[in-house]
Amino acid sequence: MGQAPPLKRLVLDTNVLVSSLLFKGPSAQLPALWQNGAINLLASAAIIQEYARVLAYPKFGLSDAEIREILNDDLLPFITPVRVSQVPDVIKDDPPDNEFLACAIAGQADAIVSGDRHLLGLTACQHIPILTLRSLLDALGIR
Repeated sequence: MGQAPPLKRLVLDTNVLVSSLLFKGPSAQLPALWQNGAINLLASAAIIQEYARVLAYPKFGLSDAEIREILNDDLLPFITPVRVSQVPDVIKDDPPDNEFLACAIAGQADAIVSGDRHLLGLTACQHIPILTLRSLLDALGIR
């Protein structure tokens, strides 16, 4: 039986990223993984803008200073920037989700991690698996 490919280079959908930064639970384990180099976050400029936009939602109650601190201290220093030249038109029901596919393809990601039904419905994009957070944590041996 062959060994599964490593899951080191990852694109995190916004829902997974925000959950990992703001909430307790399984996703709260991710920041330590990217900060110690166990996983490598890939993100394009469009994805980073999306992260910042969602962190600013009133429901999270974060001030501008708190958002800047999260971005500048907990996230941006650990992101490998990916330049996207072409965004596929795969997800018709939610076109912004295509940015995550584009980043994964351009950055040669090992996986996309998402809780979004549009992305998870694909299961893979150009041989890049689209995983739930639980599947990622299981693959990394984290409970």
